[in-house]
Amino acid sequence: MPLDHYVSQVHLKKFCSEELGGLMHAIRKSDLAHFTPRTRDVCRIEEGNTNEYLTEPRVIEEFLKTIEGRYNAAISLLEEGKPDRQAIYVIAGFASYVMTCSPAAMRINSEPLKGALEAAAHVLDMKGLMPPPPEELGGKNLTELLEGEKIAFNVDPKYPQAIGIANILQRAALFGNCHWEILLNNHNDCQFFTSDYPAGIESTQDPRVLNRIIPLTPRLAVRLQPDINRPPDTASFDFADFSFVKCKLARCEAVNINRILVRTAEDTVFFRDYQSWVPRFVDRNRNFRIETETIQIPQPEGILTWSRQAVAPFERG
Repeated sequence: MPLDHYVSQVHLKKFCSEELGGLMHAIRKSDLAHFTPRTRDVCRIEEGNTNEYLTEPRVIEEFLKTIEGRYNAAISLLEEGKPDRQAIYVIAGFASYVMTCSPAAMRINSEPLKGALEAAAHVLDMKGLMPPPPEELGGKNLTELLEGEKIAFNVDPKYPQAIGIANILQRAALFGNCHWEILLNNHNDCQFFTSDYPAGIESTQDPRVLNRIIPLTPRLAVRLQPDINRPPDTASFDFADFSFVKCKLARCEAVNINRILVRTAEDTVFFRDYQSWVPRFVDRNRNFRIETETIQIPQPEGILTWSRQAVAPFERG
């Protein structure tokens, strides 16, 4: 069975340390264990890119062929402040892949589907379309059982992955047709981290919009600023609406981005150079992760569901 990397090795290799002979530093948020893995030994799952809900179960591999071999060239162009259409596509595609096929993405993207199922159950109950509940359940209807947490919907995480794969080109086009900040970090004592979910989120003044923070190397990251007013079906790969600015970060700005990257990592944080402050920093920010909040808004003909991601405290068992 293939061992599929949900964070591409070509990305992880940018965070390898010469002092470690090409290994990376890593710290797990769950237990604060510090270890030094090879890139090929982390962020991988057997048959992780195989999805039987799709007509071609491994079609995402064809998409990755257009991304991974061009990653290094794209990084060089961003560092020079000269991103061309191919570089834009590669970075937008890398971010889209992580946000579709990683375990964190599948967990995060399962929640809106659960919310939609719960809303549908409530509508069916309101319209009297559900059969009477069995006596064994105390005579409560489906809505009451869900609200009392007596039952729950389980979503196969491969299903949202399938939806994401089917729409991955559209997502990449949307990311490529927005404003980017190319973030340059020249602070040797505070280089960028990466993680098992290198797609941090950042709130904006518009609650409908989240910026995406994508670390690319220890010295380079991008902030993708989506345009909520762009219809999804109008984005194309000529990237006519792409714009960018290069930003040299103050140290406090680099620290803040690393805080976001630790908090939005699913479990493992990777970095190139060991600094004495890093374990304490990870410890202070480890009990967070990305959660999906789903709001149900009653409407005359049913229920409108609205889902939004947020960095939230996370209690570890």
